[in-house]
Amino acid sequence: MKTVTRFAPSPSGYLHIGHAYSASLAYQKAVETEGHFLLRIEDIDRVRCRHEFETALLEDLKWLGLDWEEPVRRQSDHMEDYAAVLERLHERGLIYPCFCTRKEIAAEIAQSDSAPHGPDGPIYPQTCKSLSEAEQQAHFAEEKPYALRLDMQKALDEPGARHLTFREIDKGVIECQPEKFGDVVLARKETPTSYHLAVTLDDALQGVTLVVRGQDLFEATHLHRLLQHLLELPTPDYLHHGLVSDMKGRRLSKRDKDATIRAMRENGYSPEEVRKLAGFNNK
Repeated sequence: MKTVTRFAPSPSGYLHIGHAYSASLAYQKAVETEGHFLLRIEDIDRVRCRHEFETALLEDLKWLGLDWEEPVRRQSDHMEDYAAVLERLHERGLIYPCFCTRKEIAAEIAQSDSAPHGPDGPIYPQTCKSLSEAEQQAHFAEEKPYALRLDMQKALDEPGARHLTFREIDKGVIECQPEKFGDVVLARKETPTSYHLAVTLDDALQGVTLVVRGQDLFEATHLHRLLQHLLELPTPDYLHHGLVSDMKGRRLSKRDKDATIRAMRENGYSPEEVRKLAGFNNK
């Protein structure tokens, strides 16, 4: 079978050497089966994402020797897709509006003797889950900011939702535990989709069969698998690779200017040297 992979950067800064590894690995997995390598621009964060960074990342990927199929999918061009699946979840009673501010949530958690934590931090204490329809409408009328949260309990009560698995190609079948996320945010008033919702839908719409991404996103796969089940989407295989670190063992980020592909290009490195420094073994 031909493998369909993707590289999905966010244009909120310059790509770094860790991105070079991830993109090259995804590209290689597609080439090995004469498959397809796709590029997706994850630009739902309208504050941090900038056109200049998108232009730069396209240049950097071309410089690394990568080619991808057109057209490139930009999340900001497809907000209606995410709105449609949110409406489906709403019609089934699987999401609810939350009007709590981050400060209010933090204060309530601070008062708890045993606030549970999930992969993204403290689990939301479900403050708004019990609001009546009238109370919800009153908050909407006041134009309060809000988030749309997944009702995890109802989601897990859906047929088959408690016995989900996904396949990690170097580890085998993994049993899912999406409940560790609690009532996770799927959208906000000012941002009509979350990373979790958008990436799950996009992978399905683009026909991705193998998701190659960093180990830091391994836990998120438990939640993504639940969303796939709720939305009747196909489940790809996964490969979560180790993260590239600096000499002190720190995980690299876009703030590490010396580790950006752009800086290395300017300092005379070749694409082959960058891939080698990233730990990528070109086959």
